[in-house]
Amino acid sequence: MYPITYLTDCVGGNARARLSTRIGALFGQSPTIIALDGPDPEAFAALTLLDCLRSTESLGGPGHRTITLLNLAPRDGHWPNGVPFCFFWYGEHLVASTFTPRALDLVRRELGITEVEVTDIAEVLAAFDFDPVEAERIVTTQFRSLWYLPVLAKWVADGRPVPSTTTAIPEVPSEGPIVSVIDNFGNCKFNCPPEDLKLAGVPRYPHLTAVPRNEPGLVPGSSGTGYAELVVRGGSAAAYFGLRQGDRLDDSRAEELADRVGSLTPR
Repeated sequence: MYPITYLTDCVGGNARARLSTRIGALFGQSPTIIALDGPDPEAFAALTLLDCLRSTESLGGPGHRTITLLNLAPRDGHWPNGVPFCFFWYGEHLVASTFTPRALDLVRRELGITEVEVTDIAEVLAAFDFDPVEAERIVTTQFRSLWYLPVLAKWVADGRPVPSTTTAIPEVPSEGPIVSVIDNFGNCKFNCPPEDLKLAGVPRYPHLTAVPRNEPGLVPGSSGTGYAELVVRGGSAAAYFGLRQGDRLDDSRAEELADRVGSLTPR
């Protein structure tokens, strides 16, 4: 059995129940399901996927294989029935995902995952002699992340020869710093290192405990490869600066935030 983490935008109670049961039937254990339901789910998914894979490093010895599933598939009309699914390995760790370049951008940049194996659902099911009626239902279903993605992960994890096409992950145009995650303390995690942030009046510190109490600071955080984290020690940076997940720190927004430094009254 493999520890399984499922990042998905299908997060209602009914969807969670079906995902947990189907993956339990396939793998013998149910997954940890993480909701991609914020204002910018792709930014959240990108940083969370990077953090999941980096958390498999520095184990102090041999570890266990993990599986991470990622489903984020807006039906924008570009694909016949939503974006295709792909898979890749990071060492011994398997990721099966929708082919969503922005959600895969940080693992491309930081981990050197420049190519993935893109699959065609009908081709894969035909290769495994799926019943044609069941195969057609899976190909055309609205809930491909339930019926196809877990099966794809199981077959790849078992070493079965899954038909696929090696495909480069497209580079995503730079969007500047983004609040990718806001943790339960109100710390704002960005998608870049501290030196990439232009935030006048907010001092940089080597770690959280160096920030004076009740004051804002910019530190190398726990996410990414020391990505920037905007904090207020003893308080919420999100409340202090009026930030939400998905906010972009362009020049005008940076000036707005700088004007708030020195005021301890949250929005």
